[in-house]
This record gives sequence, structure tokens and C-alpha cells, in this order.
Amino acid sequence: SLLDDSWGRLATLADRWRQRIRAAFPKLPARRGFYDWLIDGPVAAAVRAGRESEAERLIGNQLAPGAEPRAGRVILVGAGPGDPGLLTLHALRALQQADVIFTDRLVSPAILAMVRREAEVIDVGKAPGGHAEQQDGINRGLVTHARRGRTVVRLKGGDPFVFGRGGEELEYLRRHGVAYEVVPGVTAALACAAYAGIPLTHREHAHGLQFVTAHCRESLDRVDWRGLARPGQTLAVYMGVSELDAVRDRLIEAGMAPEARVAFVQDGTGSAQRVVVTVLAALSDAALRHAIA
Repeated sequence: SLLDDSWGRLATLADRWRQRIRAAFPKLPARRGFYDWLIDGPVAAAVRAGRESEAERLIGNQLAPGAEPRAGRVILVGAGPGDPGLLTLHALRALQQADVIFTDRLVSPAILAMVRREAEVIDVGKAPGGHAEQQDGINRGLVTHARRGRTVVRLKGGDPFVFGRGGEELEYLRRHGVAYEVVPGVTAALACAAYAGIPLTHREHAHGLQFVTAHCRESLDRVDWRGLARPGQTLAVYMGVSELDAVRDRLIEAGMAPEARVAFVQDGTGSAQRVVVTVLAALSDAALRHAIA
């Protein structure tokens, strides 16, 4: 669990370049610095992803005469829904490699306690609402720190690519030529359903599964409600508490039965997890009665 299973391939790659590395860095401290970069940077990430030719190119570029100073990289890491036991081994290694970490407000303190002691932790949590300007600032911060040669972790609750703006951050990194790696995380719908004992698919009841976000009225206008209301599937709604009335009304208008069963899962996978089961027609009443937040 401590050693990544790609290390054998990485060691073989380093051995092929050993003589050229020794020639380029005859003094031990400089050579050691190069090897630190090789085993803990974009080369290792490329080998781990099976991109051996890219790894070879990265080493060759760094050994070329007049090579630019070695750049850092960004790792987009999914922290899962809160329970530190659901963190992946790749995510844990990234937390131990990071020089700086940009963390969301949904990342639990138990996971932040696993961060390397010397790492700088920057809280960029965004409360619900308009935050395009803040997202731009996060994007710029990731690039700035990576260009200083640092290993930057962008730590996000759940999975970076499931309603987590990871795609926008990845596009920004690509546009600015910053090396990156993506470590997926357990997304909230999977974990909350599992901890609540609710199977998302079932041979007799649900042969399909759809994820949708309902965090603002603008997003609701782009949803295919008829598709979401089809029977024989499970619908997982993220960030829907503020728009419960609209979600209820549109699903019923699209053909979903008012008596369809609905479960709220609050603080999923955490010690304060609550599960409230009701029916679609009573969605808002149940949320008020049980103070769902």
C-alpha cells in the first residue's frame, strides 16, 4: 500500500537513462535533485498512466542543453464524501507528496489531518452561489504555484469530475502548459447510498442510474426532466435542498409518480449522517420537519 505498483516500470525507465543522467549531473546533490523530480513528478505520473513515451520525452527534455528549470505539476484529487477510509491509495500518496494544497470546504478535517506536515494548505472553499471570480482565482493560483516548481494538490470533495469543476480546472492547466494528474474519488451518490443501505441499481427495480445537480435555478432549466422521470431507474440529485419545490414540481409534471420514494442523505458517510425517507409529493414538508440542510 505504500509503494505504487508502477514503481517497477519507473525503475526500469530510470535505469535506461542512468548513464545520461550521471553525465548531465556529475555532482551528487544535483543528481539527487533530478531523481527526486523523476520519481515524484510528471515522469512518474506518466508511467503510472501508461504513457511511457511521454515519460521518455520529459526526461529527454530535462537533460537537453539549456533546459528550462523543472516545472511543478498539479494533481486533481478526489477526497471522497468525508469518511477518510474511502480515500484511495493514490489520493493518500498525493497528500504526502504535496508542497501546497488547495482544499474545498467539503473536505473533512480527518482527511486534512493526513496531509504532509510541511505542506502549505490554502482553503478555497466556495459556499453555494455565484463564485465564477473565485474559481478564476483558484485556477491562477494552481498555475502560479506549479510554475514555481511545486507539487500542487487540488483537493476536492467527492470526485473532481462529478459536479466538482475539475473539468474547468483541467482545461485551464492544459491551456497554460502545466503538467497534471487526476486521482478520482468516491463520488457522494455512491457513498451516501451505500452507507444508507440503498442499492443504486437492482435487477428487479432499477436497471439504470442518473446523476443530476440542482444547486441553482439556472441549472434546472437545462435538465431533461422527462428523461429523469422515467420509471425503472434511480435518480441521484446533488445539491438540491435549496430547490426542492422546483425539483418536485418538475418531476411530477414530467410524469414521475407523486408517491415515488425519496431519501435525503445529509452529511453522508460522516458520524453525523442522517437518512430521511419520504415520498416525492412531501419533499419540502419532510425537509422542513427534519431540518434537512
